Amino acid sequence: MRILAEVLVGAVAVLHAYIMVLEMVFWQRPRGRTAFGMDEETARITAPLAANQGLYNGFLAAGLIWGLIAADPVGFQAQVFFLVCVVVAGAYGAASTSNRKILFSQLTPGALALAAVIIAG
Repeated sequence: MRILAEVLVGAVAVLHAYIMVLEMVFWQRPRGRTAFGMDEETARITAPLAANQGLYNGFLAAGLIWGLIAADPVGFQAQVFFLVCVVVAGAYGAASTSNRKILFSQLTPGALALAAVIIAG
């Protein structure tokens, strides 16, 4: 179970690193606009906000990687803390926007990884 938990935590970290790149680098490019369903003007206006949001996703990824490489109990605690942050952010994002895919793209992977970490813990 520990290996499965680590794989899931790693996958959530990679997901958030990818989201960071989308928000910080590709936001105004076709790939970013398609991913977030925006036109060029909206992407241009919101780019500074997206870059800030991307930075936070990068912090989530970094925290999860830290949790994977740190010795226990710190590694376990870091994984739980950052996965709870992912789940809360996913729940808030799904509740506060009309984009329900956040439930499946952020909240569900975070919740599955969190459950696996706690069970394996």
